[in-house]
This record gives sequence, C-alpha cells and structure tokens, in this order.
Amino acid sequence: MGVPSFYRWLINKYPNIRVQAIQDKGDDPVDTTSPNPNAMEFDNLYLDMNGIIHPCFHPEDQALAPTAHEDVFKSIYAYIDRLFSIVRPKKLLYMAIDGVAPRAKMNQQRSRRFRTAKDAEIAEAEEDRLRMEFEMEGKPVLPRVECEVSDSNVITPGTEFMDKLSKKLITYIDTRLCSDPAWKEIQVVLSDANVPGEGEHKIVSFIRHQRSLPGYQVDTRHCIYGLDADLIMLALATHEVHFSILREDVLMQEQQPAFQYSAPNTSNQVAEPLYSVKSRGWFKDVKTEGWALNEDANAVNRYAPKAKTPYEVAKAPENFQFDLERIIDDFIFMCFFAGNDFLPHMPTLSIHEGGIDLLMTVYKKNFKNLGGYLVNMEKIQDSKGAYIKLKRVEKFILLVSRYEEDIFKKRSELLEHRLKKLCRYSDAQEEDIIETNESSTSSSPRERVVSLSAENTSKGMFKNSPADKSALLRNTKELKAQLKENLRKKSDLFKNGDLGTDKVKLGTPGWKQRYYKLKFSAETSEKIETTRKEIVEKYTEGLLWVLLYYFSGVPSWTWYYPYHYGPFASDLKGLSHVRVKFQKGHPFKPFYELMSVLPRRSADALPKPYAKLITDEGSKISEFYPEDFEIDTDGKRYAWQGICKLPFIDEERLMAETRRVEEELTKEEAERNEEKCDQLFVTRSSDIGTKILTLYPEVSGNEKLMMTPNLSGGIGGLMWLNDYDHLTSTSTILSLLFNLPDGKLHIPRPLEGVEFLAKKITAEDIRETFLWHEYHGSRPPYNNRSQSRTTFSKANDSSKPLPSRSTTEIHKGAGTGWGAGRGRAASNNSIAKGVANLKMSESESNQNMGSYRRGQTATNTFWPSRNQATAQSSNYTWRHSSHANTYTSPASHSFGRGQGQGRGRFNPSNSAWDWHSRDPSRRS
Repeated sequence: MGVPSFYRWLINKYPNIRVQAIQDKGDDPVDTTSPNPNAMEFDNLYLDMNGIIHPCFHPEDQALAPTAHEDVFKSIYAYIDRLFSIVRPKKLLYMAIDGVAPRAKMNQQRSRRFRTAKDAEIAEAEEDRLRMEFEMEGKPVLPRVECEVSDSNVITPGTEFMDKLSKKLITYIDTRLCSDPAWKEIQVVLSDANVPGEGEHKIVSFIRHQRSLPGYQVDTRHCIYGLDADLIMLALATHEVHFSILREDVLMQEQQPAFQYSAPNTSNQVAEPLYSVKSRGWFKDVKTEGWALNEDANAVNRYAPKAKTPYEVAKAPENFQFDLERIIDDFIFMCFFAGNDFLPHMPTLSIHEGGIDLLMTVYKKNFKNLGGYLVNMEKIQDSKGAYIKLKRVEKFILLVSRYEEDIFKKRSELLEHRLKKLCRYSDAQEEDIIETNESSTSSSPRERVVSLSAENTSKGMFKNSPADKSALLRNTKELKAQLKENLRKKSDLFKNGDLGTDKVKLGTPGWKQRYYKLKFSAETSEKIETTRKEIVEKYTEGLLWVLLYYFSGVPSWTWYYPYHYGPFASDLKGLSHVRVKFQKGHPFKPFYELMSVLPRRSADALPKPYAKLITDEGSKISEFYPEDFEIDTDGKRYAWQGICKLPFIDEERLMAETRRVEEELTKEEAERNEEKCDQLFVTRSSDIGTKILTLYPEVSGNEKLMMTPNLSGGIGGLMWLNDYDHLTSTSTILSLLFNLPDGKLHIPRPLEGVEFLAKKITAEDIRETFLWHEYHGSRPPYNNRSQSRTTFSKANDSSKPLPSRSTTEIHKGAGTGWGAGRGRAASNNSIAKGVANLKMSESESNQNMGSYRRGQTATNTFWPSRNQATAQSSNYTWRHSSHANTYTSPASHSFGRGQGQGRGRFNPSNSAWDWHSRDPSRRS
C-alpha cells in the first residue's frame, strides 16, 4: 500500500510489536506436524502471493536470477514451503494472487510499468555503451543473454505467465496434500489472477465474511505473509484480536553490524538477519534470513518506546462515549492523508518528516473541538454517508494545514543546507541523508545486467583456456558492477549536476499560485479557485473510496482520481459539502487491464490482436501508449521520485477498440480473459472432504452448497465441485469452486466471547514525540535509534524485576463482548468508569464517559493497545536487546506494492548514497 515508510515509522516508534520468528534449523526436512517453535499455534495462514512472485521472478541477488519460468516456479514452491514451516497452519492455507484491480489502482500500475519500461531502455543503452568501452579496452565479456524472465511486467493478470503459474500452483497443492502430513487435514484456497481484486483485499474480504457467520470461532488465530504496509492497516480494520503478520525483516537486516554471525548449534533458533545478506537471501542460504513475526498485528500500540501516550486528549466532548475500536478506525483513516495507492501524494505530509505524528498530535489536542470521532464504520452500509463525519474531517485537516508553512520552510532550509554541502564536498558521501521530499511512489532504474549461469557455461561459451575463462568471468563481473554504479549515479539528480530544480519553491511567497500554475495550468486567481474546488471534490471522493475499500470491499470498480497531483492540506476547504454516491460497476476483464497498464515495450505479453492496438501507428488508441512522456522531477532528489505524466485511459474508447478484436482470440487466450472463482482443495479423507462426499449424493447434480464454519470445519461460503467426476474419481484430492455471497455486514469491533490475554507497559516506557518542523536539524533531539532496543523476556530474569502495579502502570482490561474493552479487567478501584484512559483534569476524572475500554488506570492516560496473542505466560520483565545502539534510517526501502513497502526488499550497502538511490519498492 502507499503509506510510504509506515512500517519503518511503526517499528521505530513501537519496536516491541516486532518479534523474531523462530525456525527449525538443520539439513533434515522440517517436521511441520510438530508444535510451532514460537510457542504459538496458528489456525489460518494467508499468503499475499505477489509478495512472493516478484522476488522469485527478479531477485535482488543477480547470482540467483532465474532464466526460465520453470526456475521461477521452483523458487515459489520453496518460498511457500519455508513460510508454511514457520507458521504451520492447522486449518487453512489461503493463497491470493493479484487479480484485476479497481480502476483507481490501475493508474498507479500504469505509471509503474511505463517507468519500468523506460528504465529498462536506459539500462540497455548504458550497457551497450559499457560493452563498447570494454571492447575498446580489450576486455571481452559474456554476450547478453535474453531469457523468459526479462520483463517483469508479465506479472499482471491475463498474461501467459500468470496462467501457467496458476496451473503450476494447482499441481504443487495437489502434491503437498498427497505427500505432506501437515497438509492433509487443512483446506487450501487458491485465488488466482483470474479472480478480480488485489490479493491482500481478497484475503481480508474472506476474513470479514467468515467472522460474520454463525459458528465462526472467535479465537481463530490468523497469520498473513506480506511486505505491504497496507496489510497492517487491513489487519487493524478487521478488528480481529489474534492477527499476526509475517514478513522478512528488512529493517533488522539494515541494522545489523557488518560481520558474520555464527549461530549457536541448537535445533530451534531465531533466524538472525545479517547486514550483508541481500534481499531474499535465504534462497541461497536459508540459515541467514531475517523474519519478523508481528504478533497480533492489531496491536499497533501494544508496546511503546518513550513517548507521550498516544491519543492523549485534553478534554472530551460532552456526552462522549469512549470506544477504542473507533479510535483505531480513525487512526486508519488519518493515515490515508499520509499516502496510499489510489490518490497522489499530498505535498503537506510525509511520514519520514513525522507526518503521522503530526496527524496524531492534532487529533489528540483538538478532539473536543472536532466534536468526536471522524468515522463510524458500524454505519458503513448507510447510503447517505453516515459512516464519515465530513465536517469533522474538514476541521481536522485544516487544523493540520496550520503547520504547512513551517513544514515547507524547514524542508527548504534542509534542502539548501544539503545543496551547499554537496557543492562543498561533491565527491564525498553525505553524512546525513534524509529525504526532503516524499518517499518514492515509483521504481528506480532496475539494472538490466547480463545473465551468467552454469547452463551458459556448459553450452560451450568458454572455448579457450581456463585463464581466458577466468578473465571473461572477471570482466563480466566488472561490467555488471560498473553498470549498476552508473545507473545509481544517473538516478541521483543532485550528483548529476541538476542541483535541485525547484520551480514551485514551497514555503516562499507565492508558492501556492506557482503550484497551480505549473501542475494544473491555472494562471488566474479565478481559475485557481475553480481548479481547487474540482480537486477537493475528487480528493474527497478518493478518501471515501479508500475508506470503503478498506472496510467493506470495492465501492466502485470504475472510479479513479483524474489528476496527477494532490492538494495541499490548506486546500481542502469545503470538503464537507461534497456529496458522494459511487456506482459499483464491474471489474475489467484481464485483457482490458493489460491494455490499460502495459507500455509498448511489453506488448508481447498480450495476444497478437490486442498487441497490434498498442504497436500499430494507425491504431485509434495509440496515443495511450507513448514511448516518450514527461517525468516531472521538479523538487525531487532522485529520478525515480518523478511523476509520470501519462495520459489517462479513456475507458469507452479502449473497450470499443478491444471488442472489435475479441473474436480473433484463440480458445486458450479467451480462457485467460475470463473471470473465475476461488478454488478449494481438500483431501477426501479430511473432515471436510468426508462431509462433502456425504452431502453431494443427497442433492441433484452439481449444485452449490452453502457451507458454514460448523459444517466445513472452519470456513463458510458457496462451494460446488469443480468437476462432478470427482465423486467417482480415484483421486485423493477434491477440487471445488468457492465463492463468498454478498450481503454480509462488516463488524467493526472484536466479537463477543473472544479471549484477551493481558499485557502491560509502564509510563516509563513511553517516549516523547517531537514534531519534525519544531526541532532543529533533520533528527529529533531525542533520537530513539540511538537508544537500546528492548524486548520482552520471561519474568524470571531478575536483573530488572517487573514493576509493581501502581499509579504509573497502564493496564488493559474490561471483560468481553461488544460493550467491553480488550484485555483483562483491572482490579484497581481508583480506575474511573468509562474513559479514564483519556487524560483529563482532576475534576473530570470521574465522569462516566462510556463503557468501551481496553483497560483503565488511575493515571487517567489512554493507552490504545491491543493484547498480544500468545500461548506463553503474560508475566514479563524488560531486558535489553542485543540490538542496542543500532541505526535505522527513517526512510522506507522495503519493496512494496504500495508506495514504499511491498515486493522484494532493499539491499543494504555501506554507501549512504547507494542507500538512498536504490529501488525502494517493487511493483504489483
């Protein structure tokens, strides 16, 4: 998701929500039927498959780069096996591949794929130049080798690659169900690229539906794998308590010292990350990867560094009833202002400049003036928009806008300081590189390097002496390194001599007028105001679209934001007057999406009749596929931060032209263009397999069965046999089609009866928040990265005993059910009823503010923390971690489908310049 740098911000602020996942080690196959070494058993494992497909298709370590689709598939199998062995689900494995996305997402996909094509063109030209240079110097190198995996844009619904992947995964699932004892009793769902929707949203829609069914087990333990920051938001939005996120711990790898770690020789070990390990390095050596298991992903605020209590509110509105679940929903909504995949970046806010801290601070300080919560997701089905309080939202964002001038002023000062330093030390690395602009929303140039493999060697590429072979390999390695370095330098606009082209000059007089003139061609004050109102209307629509998308599913498949740039916070005057009614429409067919997002360079991924519409100059839609297009890098440091100003697709024209050639498709191509359902796989001998075989003879034909969690052993929905011959087949596997019926309401709070395990923190563990624009320099005066990081250890660690329960203790509590908070009820009689967690004056502390709470204390401070779902004792003390005094940059460099998080990973380097010029996100 496009919440740039969110994961980094989260674990820097609340480091103890991250727990190292323990993995079985050794050369022998892992017995996945044995108890989970993390002392925590999971029911369901969900895989956001595009977070697996991309790094297997184009890993950062070029030595591991595949040359054929079959190599990619084998890597994917190994990847899934590794994740399965870590989590060991007992009931369900759900694999979701990105299908056709909503139109709002397609514009971002289009920009990324066109940028990928442009970067590949630049890389090839640079490689050709270097090859000529090496040849002139008498340094022979290996020839360029074309292969099946040269274009990652084929990782898009409708391509031949995605069709082959789906069929290969079905074979893989069948094999594991037949041969692996740990798989035999679980249900496996495959939602492939022909099922519409983004992978993570298909997963969350499934969870929302299951928890609304009678018979759903409220203490179901969920674990989802993925690198996208939106998984954290989506997990919060489910309001499931026992929800964990598994991810390769990019930030831990960045923090490790540059020396080799020698793990102790034990059977169960924490997977220690190494600074020197490249992304996805465990394909090469699975003993050196880093994984983080975020126990209970809903516990964003479970443990805290030393800061003031989040959501510490001066006063609450009259007749206010405190409800932490609504606080969480407000937090999710506020984060949309900091960035997402569906709206362009708002120039005012950036997470690495403390954007989320600013949003939280304004929310806390002005909660009474706002009048209460911003959203109410219990009314999400209300057609009149009662699920959002737009007047409060407008007041809130305009309060944020009061800091706009200060933010821009500081940003300008830091930029000027760095430019002076750059001019003075042009050949030296910067000591302190922190982005002055927003985190990236598009990819940096990917190095198109030559392929060197054992297969090439075995086919007679080396015909001379061993010395010649050695020189050839050495020269080729040098070429690859030089190409990589040259592309890195090209992406750094400052070091390229373009020292900060900044025509808008945010923060200097007239900046808003210049912004509208340069970005929207609005010259006069009247035109500026008209444009502003149009942008406010569409941006407000976008905020509501994203909110509904995260809590109930796609509100409209066809809606999109029709501008390349976003508004300032101060521009959003009048958003409360916007009235929105979405028309849901229907998702594109896969080939329509391909036509919407692929550049000419990737036309081979399309069927020939469609490819001609892209490549032929006489095509009526050829202007949608420019080879040269403007990339706006004004005010940017790196080329990959630029905004691709591509023409928006005209949906009606596109469909009119594509319909004309549909009849030319082959049968196989037509099947790739169909919308399909999820597939469910079970063994005949499993509990659900036995029940299905018992039920079907009682119905006529291959009817759809409405399965409930009680009947199916865990999941509910419409099921029908993929092939009715299964009933008479000797196969040990049953294959069914699976679909979720419409009409189930989202329940925006924990379900009644769910068990909460108590956790606690103390006021000493709360770190103060400093607003970015209020302190001098690029880092806060209290730098949490320089402090010792802490983790939980068991209470028998006598070096630092557990603090006694006193007025400084913050404890979660309060019963069960919708009318209660999360956690175990505290016994301290001094706890005020209702919202004692909100900081109030002494005279107000006993006011009854409602019954929703997750623990209350005599401190009258509010700590919105969820409880860690764990099978271990809840009795802990603090101990210092071995990761003390490690440096973590505030900018995000996780590969991600969102802006700044997602696919693949950042490959650490000792070079600060290299650190910031790398590709920070891999694309969906």
